[in-house]
Amino acid sequence: MTTDVVVCGAGVGGLASAYALGALGLRVLVVDRQAGPADVPKGEILQPESVRVLDAFGALPAVHAGGAVPVARLAIRDPAGRALLNLDYADLAGDYRQILCTGYPNVLDALAGVLGPSVEVRRGLTVTGLLRDDAGRIGGIRAVRDGRPHDIPARLVVAADGLSSRLRADAGLTARREAYDHRLVAFDLAGVRVDDEVTAYAGDRGLRLVYPLPDGRCRLYVQVQPDELRGGGDLTGWSTDVLTGTPALAPLADALRAALRTRQILAVHRLRAPKLSTPGLALVGEAAHAVHPMAAQGMNSSLVDAETLAQRVAAGGGTEPAALDRALREYHAARLPRLDHTATVSHNASRMLTTTTGLPRVLGRRMMRHTSANRRLLRITTGNLAGVGVQRLTTLDRLHQFGLLPDPNAGDRPREPATEGEPR
Repeated sequence: MTTDVVVCGAGVGGLASAYALGALGLRVLVVDRQAGPADVPKGEILQPESVRVLDAFGALPAVHAGGAVPVARLAIRDPAGRALLNLDYADLAGDYRQILCTGYPNVLDALAGVLGPSVEVRRGLTVTGLLRDDAGRIGGIRAVRDGRPHDIPARLVVAADGLSSRLRADAGLTARREAYDHRLVAFDLAGVRVDDEVTAYAGDRGLRLVYPLPDGRCRLYVQVQPDELRGGGDLTGWSTDVLTGTPALAPLADALRAALRTRQILAVHRLRAPKLSTPGLALVGEAAHAVHPMAAQGMNSSLVDAETLAQRVAAGGGTEPAALDRALREYHAARLPRLDHTATVSHNASRMLTTTTGLPRVLGRRMMRHTSANRRLLRITTGNLAGVGVQRLTTLDRLHQFGLLPDPNAGDRPREPATEGEPR
């Protein structure tokens, strides 16, 4: 079997790439080793940039139909619920000024629903490596299904196979993967009502993150030490400590205790591939980048990867190897600066909220206080997290954030955001 494009991985990055490339008229085959999506709490916060891309792909109505909860604010609060920093998305420019909170399967279903007739999805295929021509250019994949090998030639391979991407390694594309010094415990809480905001509580024990989900549910993340819940232990006592340390979570007490046995403990990593393509292959999604979930940038980045890749292929002048490889180089050049910016924003935000002791904690609280009082910096920060107003903070901005220098423009609107691939 020969196809124009083979996409490895049927997560959001893979399905979005399949849709966008299939919309160009290319024959696209999506392969995934899983029989269905894993039940993992991920991709539940759709930043405005994600909403924009899903709308452009025609998938947004299905996301809404799946019960997505609109949220207009991301708030950082102290354990008692007092605001430290409010990011009001209604202040953003443009048409997309809300977060949508929904289940990851809802987004996958929405993307699957817009795949065109030139896209096929095959599950149960385990990718084992890459095919190469005599010149060494990648020209497809090797896979196994039910113990039988399958070679699938393709003009373009899209590696959307996650953090531990086999294809990234086989292509010789290195990636720096670093684990954070904590883990997150995720709870799906039923029958509770939380405010229509994404709320990050920053306390002495680290981050507690809460946001609404469809059907009267909410998600709670609790930061823990790597070995804190190893072996289970006294979960009821542990939950009491969590609630005592964060009094604002008291309304969730009964739902939390009911969900203790179904908790999921997640390792948290940051990853960056300094090269996003090589002749015949593009990295998309977590195969190329991963950030701390606090900033909710993973879904944004995966969707824009897919959109940008298809745009560059469309502008490249055809599907011959020379044209595709030129498009892949342009994809790398367009996305890498933006991904680096996103990684910096995400890491700084997560460090500010997860550091529990010492000077970093003091500086984080100081930064939140001065940013909250500065209308210009507040709008820049909101735009950076939303993904629709990308603007780098200058050294002078940092001095203003730490209160080391007065900002004469604190009440001004920031300048117009940068275009895709050109963060300022």
